[in-house]
Amino acid sequence: MLRPALFIAIVAGLFFYWPHAKADTPVSSVAAVDLQRYVGKWFEIASFPMFFQRNCIADTTAEYGLTPDGKVSVLNRCRTKDGFDKAQGTATAVEGGNNARLKVSFFWPFRSDYWVIGLDQDYRWAVVGNPNRKYLWVLSRTPQLPKELLAAALKSASDQGFDLNQLRYTAQAEGKQ
Repeated sequence: MLRPALFIAIVAGLFFYWPHAKADTPVSSVAAVDLQRYVGKWFEIASFPMFFQRNCIADTTAEYGLTPDGKVSVLNRCRTKDGFDKAQGTATAVEGGNNARLKVSFFWPFRSDYWVIGLDQDYRWAVVGNPNRKYLWVLSRTPQLPKELLAAALKSASDQGFDLNQLRYTAQAEGKQ
């Protein structure tokens, strides 16, 4: 009886340890991002609620462009109860990150990590997070993401230890922006 009990204890221990083990491993970005393909408009499908998005109620988007000096322009926009709110910033690629790791700034001198941690091979969806797992955005090229693509995007975040229970889904009304 001792051996089966020991086996059950080991399996149970692994079961309870596994979710915590993922959160203890470092977050990694995708191998590379082709910025020419990444730029353009993205719709927020879900995110961890962030302080700066506190007034957003729907229709959140991010639009990226390439600037002549090699930076990435950022325009975030969302619907509020009083209309629309927007924030403009710039992002710079982190050396050695193959454009998958950027530093974004909406006001100098503050910069935050913007890591692409999941990316569809056809650039239909992207998952952006940071190394301490406080930020997470699920982005799509379309206002709604089909279930199978959403599942793949969410898996890329959960595989890296992001707690998906914190996700807030974003209402999108196509064509009203």
